[in-house]
Amino acid sequence: LVAVAGDLALNGPDPAGTIDLLRTMEADGAAIVSGNTDIAVADFDYAAAFPWFTDGVPDAHRAAAEWAHDELGGERVAWLRRLPAERRLLADDGTMILVTHASPGSQTAGFDQSLDPTVVIERVAGTDARVIACGHTHLPEVRDLGWKMIVNDGSAGYIFDGEPSASWARIDVADDEVTAEIQRTEF
Repeated sequence: LVAVAGDLALNGPDPAGTIDLLRTMEADGAAIVSGNTDIAVADFDYAAAFPWFTDGVPDAHRAAAEWAHDELGGERVAWLRRLPAERRLLADDGTMILVTHASPGSQTAGFDQSLDPTVVIERVAGTDARVIACGHTHLPEVRDLGWKMIVNDGSAGYIFDGEPSASWARIDVADDEVTAEIQRTEF
């Protein structure tokens, strides 16, 4: 199964081509969720997309969202709007996997690497899923908490870790055992 954890069309040279590819992947069974930047692109709801900008969203963010919106056109924007914020998947052995952008119940409160451990526990407690597959921070990471695993695939195109390659995660579930690792692809 392929899962895509949001932030689909804001930063990149070809938002329409990206959405067309994702729609094809979805038709082939991929689980795709919306990210915070997708809210900005689809609806210009900058307060929902970027709540940390308490003094107003920078003009560059607004301009990028408006450009991507115009590049997508009505049909692709409608597809972006209908994406869920989360998807729950069951592996063959019954292990639940939550695909979300930032954390259970939020497209903007992620699992930053410097986050206080008590906040991490509070956020993972928001779901019964054993595996939380997410993005938002654009930093690849696997965090095994014992009873839950957070898998952040990083980013394929808007990379924050300084590596020039796209990152993605592979999660294997078998007989109630979960393993995950970050992979890199050079383009």
